[in-house]
Amino acid sequence: MPGRLFLTRDLGLTALPQPPRHNIAPGQDVVTLTTQGSQMMRWGMIPVGRVNARGRPVMETIINARSETVFDKTAFADVKRCAVPADGWYEWTGEARRKTAWAISAKDGALLYFAAIYDIWTAPGGTQLAQVATLTCPPNADVRDIHHRMGVILTAAQLDIWLGDDQEAATMLMRPMPDGTLQVAKADDVDWTAP
Repeated sequence: MPGRLFLTRDLGLTALPQPPRHNIAPGQDVVTLTTQGSQMMRWGMIPVGRVNARGRPVMETIINARSETVFDKTAFADVKRCAVPADGWYEWTGEARRKTAWAISAKDGALLYFAAIYDIWTAPGGTQLAQVATLTCPPNADVRDIHHRMGVILTAAQLDIWLGDDQEAATMLMRPMPDGTLQVAKADDVDWTAP
Protein backbone atom coordinates (compact mmCIF):
# COMPACT_ATOMS: atom_id res chain seq x y z
CA MET A 1 0.00 0.00 0.00
CA PRO A 2 1.35 3.41 -0.69
CA GLY A 3 3.39 4.79 2.19
CA ARG A 4 5.62 6.99 0.02
CA LEU A 5 4.84 8.33 -3.45
CA PHE A 6 6.93 9.84 -6.21
CA LEU A 7 5.88 12.34 -8.86
CA THR A 8 8.66 13.48 -11.15
CA ARG A 9 6.77 14.64 -14.23
CA ASP A 10 5.20 18.02 -14.87
CA LEU A 11 1.42 17.77 -14.60
CA GLY A 12 0.96 21.04 -16.48
CA LEU A 13 -1.00 22.61 -13.61
CA THR A 14 0.04 26.25 -13.78
CA ALA A 15 -1.81 27.05 -10.53
CA LEU A 16 0.07 24.25 -8.73
CA PRO A 17 3.60 24.16 -10.11
CA GLN A 18 5.44 21.14 -8.74
CA PRO A 19 9.16 20.41 -8.87
CA PRO A 20 10.09 16.73 -9.29
CA ARG A 21 9.45 14.95 -6.00
CA HIS A 22 11.17 11.60 -5.50
CA ASN A 23 9.92 10.98 -1.96
CA ILE A 24 6.50 12.27 -0.99
CA ALA A 25 5.84 11.30 2.62
CA PRO A 26 2.67 11.25 4.71
CA GLY A 27 2.06 14.64 6.30
CA GLN A 28 3.24 16.47 3.19
CA ASP A 29 0.98 18.18 0.68
CA VAL A 30 0.05 16.25 -2.47
CA VAL A 31 -1.69 17.29 -5.66
CA THR A 32 -5.30 16.18 -5.41
CA LEU A 33 -7.92 16.09 -8.17
CA THR A 34 -11.52 16.82 -7.19
CA THR A 35 -14.68 17.86 -9.00
CA GLN A 36 -13.67 21.46 -8.20
CA GLY A 37 -10.30 21.05 -9.92
CA SER A 38 -6.77 20.54 -8.62
CA GLN A 39 -5.57 21.57 -5.19
CA MET A 40 -2.96 20.71 -2.60
CA MET A 41 -4.05 18.65 0.40
CA ARG A 42 -2.21 17.15 3.34
CA TRP A 43 -1.68 13.41 2.88
CA GLY A 44 -3.10 11.93 6.06
CA MET A 45 -6.56 12.27 7.57
CA ILE A 46 -7.76 12.70 11.09
CA PRO A 47 -11.21 11.16 10.58
CA VAL A 48 -14.00 13.54 11.47
CA GLY A 49 -16.11 12.26 14.36
CA ARG A 50 -13.88 9.26 15.17
CA VAL A 51 -13.96 8.40 18.87
CA ASN A 52 -12.40 5.70 21.03
CA ALA A 53 -14.22 3.32 23.40
CA ARG A 54 -14.46 6.10 26.02
CA GLY A 55 -16.00 8.53 23.55
CA ARG A 56 -12.90 10.71 23.27
CA PRO A 57 -11.76 12.01 19.87
CA VAL A 58 -9.12 9.91 18.13
CA MET A 59 -6.34 12.05 16.69
CA GLU A 60 -4.55 9.23 14.82
CA THR A 61 -3.65 10.16 11.26
CA ILE A 62 -4.74 7.71 8.58
CA ILE A 63 -2.90 7.77 5.24
CA ASN A 64 -4.62 4.73 3.69
CA ALA A 65 -8.15 3.36 4.07
CA ARG A 66 -9.37 -0.10 3.10
CA SER A 67 -11.58 0.14 0.03
CA GLU A 68 -13.66 -2.82 1.20
CA THR A 69 -14.99 -0.94 4.24
CA VAL A 70 -14.26 2.77 3.76
CA PHE A 71 -17.82 3.80 2.91
CA ASP A 72 -19.31 1.71 5.73
CA LYS A 73 -17.33 3.23 8.61
CA THR A 74 -18.70 6.16 10.57
CA ALA A 75 -15.15 7.54 10.80
CA PHE A 76 -15.39 8.30 7.08
CA ALA A 77 -18.94 9.63 7.02
CA ASP A 78 -19.40 12.49 4.57
CA VAL A 79 -15.97 12.16 2.93
CA LYS A 80 -15.76 12.95 -0.76
CA ARG A 81 -13.94 11.05 -3.48
CA CYS A 82 -10.80 12.43 -5.14
CA ALA A 83 -7.67 11.16 -6.88
CA VAL A 84 -3.95 11.63 -6.21
CA PRO A 85 -1.75 11.55 -9.34
CA ALA A 86 1.71 9.99 -9.01
CA ASP A 87 4.32 8.28 -11.13
CA GLY A 88 4.45 5.48 -8.57
CA TRP A 89 5.06 4.46 -5.00
CA TYR A 90 7.59 2.68 -2.80
CA GLU A 91 7.39 -0.49 -0.78
CA TRP A 92 10.09 -2.11 1.41
CA THR A 93 10.97 -5.73 2.03
CA GLY A 94 13.52 -7.42 4.27
CA GLU A 95 14.66 -7.16 7.84
CA ALA A 96 15.04 -3.96 9.81
CA ARG A 97 18.16 -1.97 8.87
CA ARG A 98 18.58 -4.18 5.79
CA LYS A 99 15.40 -3.34 3.93
CA THR A 100 15.24 -3.12 0.16
CA ALA A 101 13.24 -0.22 -1.30
CA TRP A 102 11.16 -1.03 -4.38
CA ALA A 103 9.81 1.58 -6.81
CA ILE A 104 6.51 0.54 -8.37
CA SER A 105 5.17 2.31 -11.46
CA ALA A 106 3.10 1.70 -14.59
CA LYS A 107 4.82 -0.62 -17.05
CA ASP A 108 3.77 1.64 -19.93
CA GLY A 109 5.02 4.78 -18.15
CA ALA A 110 1.52 6.21 -17.69
CA LEU A 111 0.61 8.44 -14.79
CA LEU A 112 -1.13 6.57 -11.97
CA TYR A 113 -4.20 8.01 -10.27
CA PHE A 114 -4.66 6.74 -6.73
CA ALA A 115 -8.31 6.58 -5.70
CA ALA A 116 -8.66 8.60 -2.52
CA ILE A 117 -11.05 10.28 -0.13
CA TYR A 118 -10.87 13.74 1.36
CA ASP A 119 -12.53 16.08 3.77
CA ILE A 120 -11.88 19.32 5.59
CA TRP A 121 -10.74 18.87 9.19
CA THR A 122 -11.36 21.66 11.66
CA ALA A 123 -8.70 21.85 14.37
CA PRO A 124 -9.61 22.75 17.97
CA GLY A 125 -8.55 26.35 17.30
CA GLY A 126 -10.81 26.60 14.26
CA THR A 127 -8.13 26.27 11.59
CA GLN A 128 -9.34 24.24 8.61
CA LEU A 129 -7.18 21.73 6.77
CA ALA A 130 -7.92 19.85 3.56
CA GLN A 131 -6.78 16.27 4.10
CA VAL A 132 -6.65 13.17 1.91
CA ALA A 133 -6.17 9.40 2.33
CA THR A 134 -5.57 6.93 -0.47
CA LEU A 135 -7.58 3.72 -0.75
CA THR A 136 -6.12 0.23 -0.73
CA CYS A 137 -7.20 -3.16 -2.06
CA PRO A 138 -5.70 -6.65 -2.30
CA PRO A 139 -2.55 -6.70 -4.45
CA ASN A 140 -2.30 -7.84 -8.05
CA ALA A 141 0.31 -10.42 -9.08
CA ASP A 142 2.86 -7.69 -9.86
CA VAL A 143 3.21 -6.59 -6.23
CA ARG A 144 1.95 -9.60 -4.28
CA ASP A 145 5.47 -10.67 -3.31
CA ILE A 146 6.27 -7.14 -2.06
CA HIS A 147 3.18 -6.27 0.01
CA HIS A 148 -0.21 -7.70 1.01
CA ARG A 149 -2.07 -4.51 -0.05
CA MET A 150 -1.78 -2.02 -2.89
CA GLY A 151 -3.40 1.27 -3.78
CA VAL A 152 -6.61 1.37 -5.77
CA ILE A 153 -5.26 2.78 -9.03
CA LEU A 154 -7.46 4.40 -11.65
CA THR A 155 -6.82 5.10 -15.30
CA ALA A 156 -7.34 8.58 -16.74
CA ALA A 157 -10.50 7.26 -18.42
CA GLN A 158 -11.94 6.19 -15.04
CA LEU A 159 -11.47 9.56 -13.30
CA ASP A 160 -14.86 10.97 -14.32
CA ILE A 161 -16.62 7.90 -12.91
CA TRP A 162 -14.63 8.00 -9.66
CA LEU A 163 -15.21 11.72 -9.14
CA GLY A 164 -18.85 11.56 -10.26
CA ASP A 165 -22.06 11.19 -8.28
CA ASP A 166 -22.70 7.49 -8.96
CA GLN A 167 -21.47 5.72 -5.80
CA GLU A 168 -22.24 2.26 -7.19
CA ALA A 169 -20.22 2.87 -10.37
CA ALA A 170 -17.33 4.28 -8.32
CA THR A 171 -17.38 1.26 -6.01
CA MET A 172 -16.90 -1.04 -9.02
CA LEU A 173 -13.50 0.64 -9.61
CA MET A 174 -12.13 -0.31 -6.19
CA ARG A 175 -10.12 -3.34 -7.29
CA PRO A 176 -6.50 -4.19 -8.14
CA MET A 177 -5.00 -3.16 -11.47
CA PRO A 178 -4.84 -6.02 -13.98
CA ASP A 179 -1.82 -8.31 -13.61
CA GLY A 180 1.12 -7.33 -15.79
CA THR A 181 0.44 -3.58 -15.80
CA LEU A 182 2.97 -2.56 -13.14
CA GLN A 183 6.75 -2.76 -13.02
CA VAL A 184 8.73 -3.27 -9.84
CA ALA A 185 12.37 -2.16 -9.69
CA LYS A 186 14.88 -1.62 -6.91
CA ALA A 187 14.60 2.05 -6.07
CA ASP A 188 18.40 2.43 -6.27
CA ASP A 189 18.29 1.24 -9.90
CA VAL A 190 15.64 3.72 -11.10
CA ASP A 191 16.89 6.21 -13.69
CA TRP A 192 15.25 9.43 -12.49
CA THR A 193 16.48 11.31 -15.57
CA ALA A 194 14.43 9.16 -17.97
CA PRO A 195 11.30 10.83 -19.37
